[in-house]
Amino acid sequence: MYTTLIKVEDLYQHFQKANWAIIDCSFSLADTEAGRNNYHKEHIPGALYAHLDDDLSSPVIPGKTGRHPLPAIEEVVALFSSWGIDENTQVVVYDDKSGAIAARLWWVLRWMGHQNVAVLDGGWQKWKQANYPTTSGIEYRTPSTFAPKADHNLALRVEEVSNRASTTTLIDARTSERYRGEMEPIDPIAGHIPGALNYPHTENIGADGLWLSPNDIRTQIEQVLGAMPGDDVVFYCGSGVTACRNILAFEYAGLGKARLYPGSWSGWIADGSRPIE
Repeated sequence: MYTTLIKVEDLYQHFQKANWAIIDCSFSLADTEAGRNNYHKEHIPGALYAHLDDDLSSPVIPGKTGRHPLPAIEEVVALFSSWGIDENTQVVVYDDKSGAIAARLWWVLRWMGHQNVAVLDGGWQKWKQANYPTTSGIEYRTPSTFAPKADHNLALRVEEVSNRASTTTLIDARTSERYRGEMEPIDPIAGHIPGALNYPHTENIGADGLWLSPNDIRTQIEQVLGAMPGDDVVFYCGSGVTACRNILAFEYAGLGKARLYPGSWSGWIADGSRPIE
């Protein structure tokens, strides 16, 4: 059972098994159809495609939600069932950004109680570099029945973020420049949620596109936490996507289960009365 990361050589040993589901999550904010188009051209054999906007988010409500609200539970259940995912399925998710997008699907599956899901270490690029087989077109899996066991505690509502307990540590997963408010390329207001620390999700990945070791990631996160309590860590980012990479890193490093504020910065600033720092 793989629950955090899986190496390309390990996936290669299993990718043709009927009880393994592979999902391509490649996506670009700059061109929201690029990932799907690239999937049609070439992907890991047997892989399905998950679109961040269409499959892993619900519609944006201006002035109320962030840019990628969580999908409705009933829609997720129907989607996972159509993908042939049940309690016996090992899911592997990948993208072309070292898990920055795929971690969102990893988190959604865990949110729904499915533990057997892992992100492909190095993603699409490492699969290609290994000269493993690829194919084109659209793939399908035999539908199954996905039985959700939703853990609502993993996702914080904005009210819980505003009134968080003293034992809750909020960590911003965006780049340090965005966290400090020195630049903001996406959202209309710069800055961060008051009291939040900063651990950019990119810090989990080495120059080779592979994840750092659990020990290295643990050291980095513990340096950020410092004297702050670590028993209830909540991550957020711009829209609740790349923060999931930090939640994965937190667990991979043996630090336990962190939680997500899905609305993230774009959801926080949807209400102009909320404080910013």
